[in-house]
Amino acid sequence: MTDPTPELEPEESLVSHLVELRARLIRAAVAVLVVLCALLPWYRELYSFVAQPLLASLPQGERMITTDMVGVVLVPLKVTMILAFLIALPYVLYQVWAFVAPGLYSHEKRLALPLLAMSVCLFFIGMAFAYFLVFPMVFAFMSKIAPEGVARMPDIDKYVTFVMTTFLAFGAAFEIPVVVILLVRAGIVDIEKLKAARPYVIVGAFILGAVLTPPDVFSQFMLAIPMSLLYELGIFMAKYMLRATTGKRQRHDEKSAATGRLDD
Repeated sequence: MTDPTPELEPEESLVSHLVELRARLIRAAVAVLVVLCALLPWYRELYSFVAQPLLASLPQGERMITTDMVGVVLVPLKVTMILAFLIALPYVLYQVWAFVAPGLYSHEKRLALPLLAMSVCLFFIGMAFAYFLVFPMVFAFMSKIAPEGVARMPDIDKYVTFVMTTFLAFGAAFEIPVVVILLVRAGIVDIEKLKAARPYVIVGAFILGAVLTPPDVFSQFMLAIPMSLLYELGIFMAKYMLRATTGKRQRHDEKSAATGRLDD
């Protein structure tokens, strides 16, 4: 008896995938737009929140400036759009997951979904770490080393660029455990090689800290030390996952062997 469901031609399959991709992208864009519309009434307050670490370090009477005629409006709007995207990011990533999940094996789905959720959480933790810990220390340090007679009047556009660059750097740095787990699960490296590479990872973390952060020792340490600790966390989690996978495989083999003996 033949299957009543006809198989799709390659061209039809490609078109259906493109249609689904377009629908997913539209849903993600609509989600970001809805969040943006909800945040727009508070765009000035949102910018003030982002600028608070720097404003708190400025001497009494000094303010931030803008050299662009429309910058006083465009910069807070840019901050609001970025925050809207970050708030809608879980839903955007869900749309990505829903598109690629049908093409994954069951064991790949069991690994990919927790890692996806973990990567989002770690990225937000990295941003929070930069905002609440790094920024106050960096701006206070810069305020202390500023020469006498020099008024600090930072431009709001340059400040937002600096903040977003730092957020991206710390968010990406906090993804180290996910990268380590993926490397181990893909068989590219093993646990012992990761342990042997510790000294090089620490040196590399301090080099990245010097490149990605402002030119001061405090911010370099504030990025390098978490990167080193997160590397150790990635090794621990990869080792735990390997043990869990090996245990399941052994139990499956034992069950298969017992079933074979019963059949005999």
